[in-house]
Parts: sequence; structure tokens; C-alpha cells
Amino acid sequence: MTEDEKYIKRCIDLAYLGQGRVSPNPLVGCVIVKDGVILGEGYHEFHGGPHAEINAIHNVSDETLIEGSTIYVSLEPCTHLGKTPPCTLAILRLKPARVVIGSTDTNPSVAGKGIDRLRHEGIEVVEGILEEECRSLNKRFFTFHEKRRPYVVLKWAQTQDGFLDRNREDNEVGIHWISSPETKVLVHKWRSEEQGILVGRNTILNDNPSLTVREFSGSNPTRIVIDSNLKLSKDVGVFSDEAPTLVFNRVKNGLEGTTEWIKIQETSTKYILEELYKRNILSILVEGGSRTLQYFIIDNVWDEARVIVSSALFKEGMRAPVLTKTPIRSHPFGPTDTIYYYQRK
Repeated sequence: MTEDEKYIKRCIDLAYLGQGRVSPNPLVGCVIVKDGVILGEGYHEFHGGPHAEINAIHNVSDETLIEGSTIYVSLEPCTHLGKTPPCTLAILRLKPARVVIGSTDTNPSVAGKGIDRLRHEGIEVVEGILEEECRSLNKRFFTFHEKRRPYVVLKWAQTQDGFLDRNREDNEVGIHWISSPETKVLVHKWRSEEQGILVGRNTILNDNPSLTVREFSGSNPTRIVIDSNLKLSKDVGVFSDEAPTLVFNRVKNGLEGTTEWIKIQETSTKYILEELYKRNILSILVEGGSRTLQYFIIDNVWDEARVIVSSALFKEGMRAPVLTKTPIRSHPFGPTDTIYYYQRK
């Protein structure tokens, strides 16, 4: 590993510390180095807060030491005024000799402008160091800007014999747990890492979930419900004020408290993802039910899937969705479960 790769790797490690708190901004880490010594480092800690470069600069004991240094950053510095001033201006003011960048920023507001500005002012810029790792770090951000849709994570738990749920009696409500309590904590961590969590109407009718983060410390995602004909009653858990809720339907538009009803031409993945893109939601976790998950699979609009397979047997019930791909990896988790990870491409 070269010196540049070593410090970009450190930027990546720092950037992950902001996971679940910076969306819709990207995860970014920054390290400032001079004569083989780290002067300061930082990461983007929360949405609306200082960017990684600014935090790194503030962590240098004497800013005059930055002149002649190398600034490492996992993503191209911004040039536009948003919630914070442009990072390129702060960098130029301190006169580093080099800026080493992991990946360029494909957001049209940046898209090479930061690199051009730095070079125009006489600073040496090195691009593409551990670029694949840096793009993976911000897979949600890049998918959103390049494919103009949220990054889609599918997740479900199934029994060893391939069922999502038992057969239910009329009006039976409640969750038939498949995975272990330990896995439930992990799932709540996953919820905290995405901006939205999506389910169909039948999942609400059967399980009445709250779709919040409770078993792990993190922010609640925006709850997204597909209810084409608005048959859900207003006393179900997703209409609490714990988190915003979007209801996709074919009946009405409206806003009441933390719930917004969004009328679309058809409650299909195409129109739902288009509306979520307009609302700046970078990523969603699709938790069910089986038919909703299968629609995303059939329409080929998913990026990764996480399938929890328990040792339990139901023998009959609701069948789990079908993925024809081979998992990229798997591992046991908790006393009863194995988690399989898939990628679409």
C-alpha cells in the first residue's frame, strides 16, 4: 500500500463514523499530513454540520502548519454554497501543496468543479486513489445522483423451509417471529442506516409494525407505505408521530401531522422511486411483504438484498420472495440464524 492509499484508507474509516447521520449528504473523511505526521483529521458528522475538510482543519493545533501539507479526502471537495461554505475556499486559504482525492463527486453541483478550482490555483491534485472503495463507501449517494433513484436494500427473514409467515386466521394481527432477538438488534441498526423504510399494506394489516429504530441507537427512517386504495385505519402504528410517514396511493394528496398522502398514477416501483427521488431520499430498506419485495425483484430496481434464514420450520404459510442470484457472502448470526447477502450487479 502506498502512502497515498494508506491515508485515503484512513479517510474511509473516518467517514463511516458518520453513517446514518449525514444523509442526504455523502460520507466523507479527511486527513491532513505533513512530513509524514498527521496534523489533523475529521469526518462529516451530521447533516447540516461542517464537512470533513473543515473538521480536519479545526483539529489542527496551528492552521499555519497546513501550508505545504497534503490534504487527503475520500470525496472531491465541494465548490458550492449549501448549508456550509465551499470547502475548496477553506483549502485554498491554507495553501496546501497537494490534495489527494479518493473519488470525484458526481453530484451536478460539484462534478469536477472542486478539482478544477484547486488546479487552477496551482495546487497539485491526485485523483482516483482507492476509488472503488471510496465509491462503495457512498454507494447510496452515487446511485441517487447517477441513476436518479434511491439505493434500494431488500430485507426479509424466512424459515429454513422458505416461508415468511404462517397462515393466519381472519383478522389475526401480530408478528410471527422467525429470527432471533439478536438479529432483531441488527435489523434495527440497518433501519438506522437508511433514509426510508418501505412496506406494503398487507404487512401493516398483519403485523402492525411501527417501523422505527428501538433496539439500536439511531435515527428513525421515513416510513413509506403502499396503500393503493387507502384501506388502512388511522390507528395503526405507522401513523404515530415518532417519524414521518409517506403513503403512496391512487386516491388523494394531503398532509396531516407527520403523515403525507401522495397520489400517483400507479402504485408501481417506477412511480414510487420517482417520487422518493424528488423528495431527496437517497436510500430505502424494503421490509415486506412478499409481493412488494417480489415487485422490486421483478422490476430489477434493487441494489442489495439481505436474507435472514432461521432454523425454524413453518411447513406451510406465505412463501418468501425468490432471488435467482448467488449470495456474495453469508455468515451465522445469533443462535438460530444465517444471513445471506446479495448484490444485483
